Amino acid sequence: MKRYRRMPNMTDLSLTTSRVINAPAASVFNAWLDPETLMRFMTPGPDMSVPKAETDPVEGGRFHILMKSGENEIPHSGTYVEISRHSRLVFTWESPFSVEGSTVTLEFANVEGGTEVRLTHVKFPSEESRNNHDAGWTGILTALDTAMAA
Repeated sequence: MKRYRRMPNMTDLSLTTSRVINAPAASVFNAWLDPETLMRFMTPGPDMSVPKAETDPVEGGRFHILMKSGENEIPHSGTYVEISRHSRLVFTWESPFSVEGSTVTLEFANVEGGTEVRLTHVKFPSEESRNNHDAGWTGILTALDTAMAA
């Protein structure tokens, strides 16, 4: 399920996407905080890898993820704003393609077949950036499902 919202100010653009992951909520939630697991699924495209990930999984703590596409390294980082164990995770999203105030909210719900992960990302510099991130987050959720099955 995908939803887009457009407001007059382009930085108010947002996206929401979701996927059912075949794993318990606690495992899926913890995957977002564990550097080793992040390295396995934070790959928005098929030719991408994550050679380095670091987390300080406490509210106010920081994370750093280095995505690599060919020879290009793309650093991502942020601050954990809210950590509600196994139900909700909110963090800022800082990358070469983000704007100040960009945040990601993950909500985890037990459903038949596993855990529904609902991802909402707000604040983009343009509709093109929002659409690119939509494709990226969709790829990441697909990779998360694969990582959880392994």
